[in-house]
Amino acid sequence: MLVLPLHWIFFSFFLNCLKFCWLCLFFCSICVCRFGRKLCLLLTILINATSGVLMAVAPTYPWVLLFRLVQGLVSKAGWVIGYILMTEFVGLSYRRTVGIAYQVAFTVGLLVLAGAAYVLPHWRWLQFAVTLPNFCFLLYYWCVPESPRWLLSQNRHAEAMQVMRHISRKNGKATPAALQCLRPDEEVGEKLNPSFLDLVRTPQIRKHTLILMYNWFTGSVLYQGLIMHMGLAGSNVYLDFFYSALVEFPAALLIVITIDRIGRRYPWAGSNMVAGAACLASVFIPEDLQWLRVTVACLGRMGITMAYEMVCLVNAELYPTFIRNLGVLVCSSMCDIGGILTPFLVYRLTGIWQELPLVIFAAVGLVAGGLVLLLPETRGQTLPETIEEVENLRRYELTFPHVLLPTGSRPALGQEEGKMREDVDLTPHRESHSHRVRPESTEKEPESKKDIAGEHLLLSQCGGAL
Repeated sequence: MLVLPLHWIFFSFFLNCLKFCWLCLFFCSICVCRFGRKLCLLLTILINATSGVLMAVAPTYPWVLLFRLVQGLVSKAGWVIGYILMTEFVGLSYRRTVGIAYQVAFTVGLLVLAGAAYVLPHWRWLQFAVTLPNFCFLLYYWCVPESPRWLLSQNRHAEAMQVMRHISRKNGKATPAALQCLRPDEEVGEKLNPSFLDLVRTPQIRKHTLILMYNWFTGSVLYQGLIMHMGLAGSNVYLDFFYSALVEFPAALLIVITIDRIGRRYPWAGSNMVAGAACLASVFIPEDLQWLRVTVACLGRMGITMAYEMVCLVNAELYPTFIRNLGVLVCSSMCDIGGILTPFLVYRLTGIWQELPLVIFAAVGLVAGGLVLLLPETRGQTLPETIEEVENLRRYELTFPHVLLPTGSRPALGQEEGKMREDVDLTPHRESHSHRVRPESTEKEPESKKDIAGEHLLLSQCGGAL
């Protein structure tokens, strides 16, 4: 009879947990893309709150682990669904603001968590305190509509028209005349059903997927690894956690300052490289210069926080509507894998050499910064609606480096560059004052694609945000 060593049994259990997490996230992403953002968001909120309460009253440790696993899976999915829903609601001029505000809310939650843990040292009462408010989010059923972008991708034009009229009314704006082109009786087109193969079928989306997955993994490893490595030498766990969370506010401020002036790509790549360089510099700082070690560690934490927030924003901008939620969930699943591996990296490698984890973090961060430079710039771009638009992003950036293309203006994949001409639009535009590029071809676009391509303009004319 073959008897496996204990560490192989734990390793097999770890791999099975990873497979289970991947299957759950993939199933959730398919449900969100096929059944809508709102329904799945409410279901994740309900499951998250219920499993959190059950965890607080669980009688034994195995039950605690089970409910904690369920809560961890659905809370991550709920966070991503909320971000996607918010991104698809607002117009181009609001996307940066609401994206950063969504991330800053996470930082505020970390600060509140540190205070709540200090006041409520018993873990059961702390679990109740952070779980029970989730039931209030079920009120979203009455105040949050379905994403009009998702409705249009499913050819549910009547419901999309109703949502956009609601947005116009709440923002005090007139219903745009272009809304008349979305006729309820045109819901006869083919519905786009997402598939995992859509993330790797075409070359540009395949490149986006691989780079984004690596950057999600890097963000998780460096973000949590720096906290854990700092905690090894810390004395007060509450203050250390509080101070490390405070560093995230300057990171958000830097993103707000640079994201529209410089773009997404260079600040994102630079923040990864700063985090990696800070980890590498910490290796060579003597232990008697503790103030310098803490300063460099905070600089690294700020850099990886910027990278973490940037990957959330750009990930949603690099996928078309019908696979956007699938793409974000699949790529961000590497964040969970990184979170699982980080404790092993920190606590195992410090047994070999105290600074060895920092060397690993530095290499991972510097590589991530270099890979980001291979992605297209999305500053000033509306959210893509089709795979063809995503495939053309990088090509048009190289051909017209100073031109921002609105989503109705991108020609079909494979159209010759000679048919393009640069047309300077001198009239003020709500979302961009840049040059426009339009195809000279007068070939009529299919109705279903025309409706979807013009939807971003309707959202902007409706006011851009709820």
